[in-house]
Amino acid sequence: MMTNAAAMAALQTLRDINSKMETTQQRISSGYRVETASDNAAYWSIATTMRSDNKALSTVQDALGLGAAKTDTAYTGLEAAIDVIAEVKAKLVAAREPGVDKNKINEELRELKNQLSSIAESASFSGENWLFNDTPYPPTTVEMVGSFNRASDGTVAVETLEFDTTTSTLIDINDATQGILTRETVVTVPAGTGTTSATYYLLDVGSTTGATGTEITLSMTTSDEDVEGMISAVDAMLQTLTNSASTLGSINMRIDMQDDFVATLRDVIDKGIGRLVDADMNEESTRLKALQTQQQLGIQALSIANSNAENILQLFQ
Repeated sequence: MMTNAAAMAALQTLRDINSKMETTQQRISSGYRVETASDNAAYWSIATTMRSDNKALSTVQDALGLGAAKTDTAYTGLEAAIDVIAEVKAKLVAAREPGVDKNKINEELRELKNQLSSIAESASFSGENWLFNDTPYPPTTVEMVGSFNRASDGTVAVETLEFDTTTSTLIDINDATQGILTRETVVTVPAGTGTTSATYYLLDVGSTTGATGTEITLSMTTSDEDVEGMISAVDAMLQTLTNSASTLGSINMRIDMQDDFVATLRDVIDKGIGRLVDADMNEESTRLKALQTQQQLGIQALSIANSNAENILQLFQ
């Protein structure tokens, strides 16, 4: 007999066991049940796409963090400006008292104005300042990356959050009409037995396009009617700043909520990918132990099959 069929069968079984052991060991070492497209093309394709989307979501999280920092900075500046404007209003009310030294109150107003300028110029983050504009261009609507979406047809889109900085710009040094504190504010003031309109602005920044009207400043000759007009103008500015801060606060809350959602979504996607491609270590380790046992038995079977042929050779000795 030229062929040892038993040995060949044992050898084939051993090869099959070794192949399975190699696969199992690869899964244990890599941690993946589906590591390449050849393991499972459908699952590998889905996992690869979702990993790519998760990286995009990670970038979205970074962008949300940057957006939150910008809105926080602007909101902090607006909040501080609101406090100072409220103090300006209080000083003007004090100036309405008969016999008060308006020149001394004006000195205090001057310092409060300087503080407003300092607040506006300092509220900058990453080169963006939504309270102070020193460029030749008017304030614009800024965009912040908010989310990354994949539609059911596979198309992707980036959604943004928007904020109109014209509602928050306190000072525009090139065009005074673009700044809340530098543009004119028209109010109604007493005039004899009736009323009339008057125009005031708080800060004079010497812009090329200046504000018309009267700067809010005091002297001993400032009339009670002018003081009341200034109080009304400052109160209108205060309302504008309050509305702008409210809008910024809402956007900041939206950013925080979106950041939490994106973080949770990334965890869910990671978990979903794991269910598709991760190896079950308990199962794989059990399988490896069984295959090692089968390998030992296979080696013994091959040895027995070869020893039968050796027994025949002994007959010729």
